[in-house]
Amino acid sequence: MSVTCRIMDDGDVAAWDGFVQAHPAGTFFHRSGWHRVIGEAFGQRPHFMLAERAGRICGVFPLVHMRSRLFRRNTLVSTPFCVLGGPLGEDEAVDQALVEAGLALMISLGAESCEMRTLEGGFAGPGWVAGPAIYDIFRRSIPPDEEACLKAIPRKQRAVVRKAIDLGLTSTIDRDWRRFFGLYAESVHNLGTPVFPAKYFRLLLEVFGDAAEILTVFDGDKPLCGVLSFIDKREILPYYAGGGIAARGRGGHDFMYWQVVRRAISLGCDTFDFGRSKRETGPHKFKTNWGFTPTPLGYQFYLRPGASMPDTNPLSPKYQRKIEMWKRLPLGVANALGPMIVRGLG
Repeated sequence: MSVTCRIMDDGDVAAWDGFVQAHPAGTFFHRSGWHRVIGEAFGQRPHFMLAERAGRICGVFPLVHMRSRLFRRNTLVSTPFCVLGGPLGEDEAVDQALVEAGLALMISLGAESCEMRTLEGGFAGPGWVAGPAIYDIFRRSIPPDEEACLKAIPRKQRAVVRKAIDLGLTSTIDRDWRRFFGLYAESVHNLGTPVFPAKYFRLLLEVFGDAAEILTVFDGDKPLCGVLSFIDKREILPYYAGGGIAARGRGGHDFMYWQVVRRAISLGCDTFDFGRSKRETGPHKFKTNWGFTPTPLGYQFYLRPGASMPDTNPLSPKYQRKIEMWKRLPLGVANALGPMIVRGLG
């Protein structure tokens, strides 16, 4: 049967998410909820494409038109602010139909490029080129037993976890996005990175409901660090984390991720997805030290004639001076300016 493609509307949400949930390659980042989250939090325009056969959904392609004068960016992305995306069809013919519809949309919008976020080797087609090898993803299965999980952590890192436990650190599961934002904002400011708007974290919890939650670590009654995790298809994904300087000396982040492992076991999850990290960075080394093996992410680009590869990588030399300047800004100023800047990154 022939495949037709069109833009998702409000009446398609339940069928869209049902298709993603049933598809073996469907990810949390293919969910329809990102349409509202990205649109409301960042002011970018989603164009979520779906494919149909005989009136039923047979594929989805979550696209967002990312525009930024500051970064000279005018591109379609699947999916911005997410690790993965790309076409998700029930067969190759559907994938191809979605890609063709996406490229037609790129031309009609006047976008200069289209980006698909997939695992390395996840998509190949005429005219598509591989982006720079920047990110790795870290995933592994976890046994349903805490002691086995603890022993799976390499000895040196396991000792840090045990020390933090002995210090009497505690954790809670909650939805206090305001408290989390304070921890996250301080952390990214120390890295020289613009902060996301606070309403982004509110929307993640609101839109995704029980599939998103915050774990906060305390030293007594003082919050040390926190992490916002997604739970999907028996996987837990600690996606955004932050904490103050005090967390480092108390092993707060190691304790925090150990608590996430325990939380995953309690929820019946069998996979721990540590998310993506840029190569040759502290987070990449941290995850490797926890015993995770990096898997390359293979982002693909389709460029219109004369267009160049978008460059929003903060490790690029052209951003280093700006990062150092950003670190010296007062935290309040950085929190006010950051959301206006970060909306164009994604």
